[in-house]
Amino acid sequence: MLKKFIGYYKPQKKLFFADMLCALVVAVCDLFYPMITRSIIQDYVPNKNLRLIIVWASVLLGIYLLKAGLNYFIQYYGHVMGVRIQAHMRKDVFTHLQKLPFAYFDENKTGVIMSRILNDLMEVTELAHHGPEDLFISLIMLLGSFIILCGINVPLTLIVFALLPVGVFLVAKLRTRMNHAFRVTREKTGEVNAELENSISGIRVAKAFTNKEGEIRKFEHRNREFVEARSDAYKVMGQFSASTNFFTDALNFTVLIAAACFLFAGAITVGDFVAYLLYVSMFLNPIRRLLAFVEQFQEGITGFKRFCEIMDQPEERDDPGAVPMGDEEARGDIAFEGVRFSYDNNTQILRDIDLHIGSGKTLALVGPSGGGKTTLCHLLPRFYELDDGSIQIGGRDIRQYTRHSLREHIGIVQQDIFLFTGTIRDNIAYGRLGATDEEIVEAAKRANLHDFILSLDDGYDTYVGERGVRLSGGQKQRISIARVFLKNPPILILDEATSALDNATEHLIQESLAELSQGRTTLVVAHRLSTIKNADEIVVLTPEGIAEQGNHHRLLEQGGIYAELYNSQFAE
Repeated sequence: MLKKFIGYYKPQKKLFFADMLCALVVAVCDLFYPMITRSIIQDYVPNKNLRLIIVWASVLLGIYLLKAGLNYFIQYYGHVMGVRIQAHMRKDVFTHLQKLPFAYFDENKTGVIMSRILNDLMEVTELAHHGPEDLFISLIMLLGSFIILCGINVPLTLIVFALLPVGVFLVAKLRTRMNHAFRVTREKTGEVNAELENSISGIRVAKAFTNKEGEIRKFEHRNREFVEARSDAYKVMGQFSASTNFFTDALNFTVLIAAACFLFAGAITVGDFVAYLLYVSMFLNPIRRLLAFVEQFQEGITGFKRFCEIMDQPEERDDPGAVPMGDEEARGDIAFEGVRFSYDNNTQILRDIDLHIGSGKTLALVGPSGGGKTTLCHLLPRFYELDDGSIQIGGRDIRQYTRHSLREHIGIVQQDIFLFTGTIRDNIAYGRLGATDEEIVEAAKRANLHDFILSLDDGYDTYVGERGVRLSGGQKQRISIARVFLKNPPILILDEATSALDNATEHLIQESLAELSQGRTTLVVAHRLSTIKNADEIVVLTPEGIAEQGNHHRLLEQGGIYAELYNSQFAE
């Protein structure tokens, strides 16, 4: 995992090495100050060498000015590097999400996924910038301080550095607890985000059912869990901070007493004593940096682990030897042979389904809820994988086609309409990105939407609001139908395509869909049986499988489930 994390530095290696070089120079500059101070106290002041005092004071000022410039570079470009790494990770995880199967999104909440992309990667950014820098500066300072202090007095230096294993032990002991605490905090943050996203998306339903108090209670429950998790994390952080502060205080105490004893014994001079105290003071800074790095590392690496959990999810992949589907093949017959399917290998949804849809023909699926009608439609573009059996298009198993080419040749109008935030033009153009304005207008006309759009003040540039909230259900439905007109695929899936339309609009859309279906193989899921009377074949699908099959008149004559459904809808 660490190797994967380091790999994200590769595109930023020039900036990274420049940042490390600046950090090295800053560390070296800090090492000069105690030695110059020692020389001034021990040599220049007693000998009243004013010229050298001025010279070295000027050198110190120059060092401080250089440090100021280098620290500016480190803070500015170091953070720029971190943000670029974060953007790279965010791009990778978003691209990967596009390749994950439907099942992943069935099992994971949107808010949790968003939390991993936004909150977790923010902590990763801080680690990406400050982590290597703090670690590098700390090691340079510790190594440099050790060498210089040994030049002053080896026994005293060894006494000071003998305390380092104590600090390492404290860090190692608390690291596992911190790792667990921060991971739980990340999970609870994701749950809070998921609850928030869910409540805001459903705010209209909550208001309609006057469930404000219920939503507040649900959110407070998640919020309390977050507070408890964060409190546990802060408890471990408090123990870590208290222990490390005590360690640094003990180090200061040891240095002061030990150095005073060595001075009293005549083993070091007053100048050495002052320089030693200054070096130890500087020596504490890298220790504090290292301890802060441990805390930062825990937060950042926890976020990166959660990032990796998404990146490690298996993508949708084409089968070995898969080839692009051609237009002629897409216009062939569709056959379902012995199809079996269940979600998570639990309750079986489809059992031994055998269906044949002739090229350019329309097959309608009707029946009670839970019979698997929509699931069957989702299997055709391989949104889910079969448990058993096969689906063929043009005489070839769909698993022998690349997923991209398969889905390119299938147009879907779903019952649950989703519009992207943007304009009407943007949402129609989603059917074929890069379409001309003339093609978009033509698609809208064929969906009987053009006149409505022109009646709006901004026409095709009308903003639809989040998820199309500014439009009625029928208007959103017609936009989704216009998308399919624009895509113009040889295979159509119409899943309750007219469910949100009034009778008059439904009639207009049915005319448009009938036109669109000409010469195209169409699979229709319908609740309103009036919309599929003219289908070439109608299949009654129940949880037990295919119950009836035939055209409208034949099924009415049978007097079975279809006739019962039809008569109940048109009893008047």
